[in-house]
Amino acid sequence: MPGARKLTHVDRGGKARLVDVSAKPATERMAVAEGCVVMAPETLNLVLRADAKKGDVLAVARIAGIMAAKRTHELIPLCHPLALSNVTVDLETDPKLAGIRVRASVKVAGQTGVEMEALTAVAVACLTIYDMGKAVERGMRIETIRLVEKRGGKSGHYRATE
Repeated sequence: MPGARKLTHVDRGGKARLVDVSAKPATERMAVAEGCVVMAPETLNLVLRADAKKGDVLAVARIAGIMAAKRTHELIPLCHPLALSNVTVDLETDPKLAGIRVRASVKVAGQTGVEMEALTAVAVACLTIYDMGKAVERGMRIETIRLVEKRGGKSGHYRATE
């Protein structure tokens, strides 16, 4: 396939490898990811009242997302350990669905991007919401975890279309 892009985490022999970023300059990089947890209106009301059996669901999910971003390299085998300069996890109700929209923003000054850290933060925050609410509703759905935006590095700026 002429002009086809190649996977970066696989060597010429098809073996997995950690990408060598040592020759890349350290630049400011950021990524934003989002996802949502859809639930019954009654479950959502319970979450918003911070009245779940295990405690304040949104506060715990926010901390879980931040912690997950910081530990992404321990969860995803070929991610570099990064000294993140900022991680924010925002949780809000979405009027279009009965549920919580989770959005994570991650920044670093480094040699590689932070898309995986933002995606991991969202995934773990969503899983935490599910874990804390499952006693009330096992049918909650985690949906549409995706990269929304990234800046920095050789590939430049990316913004997802709606």
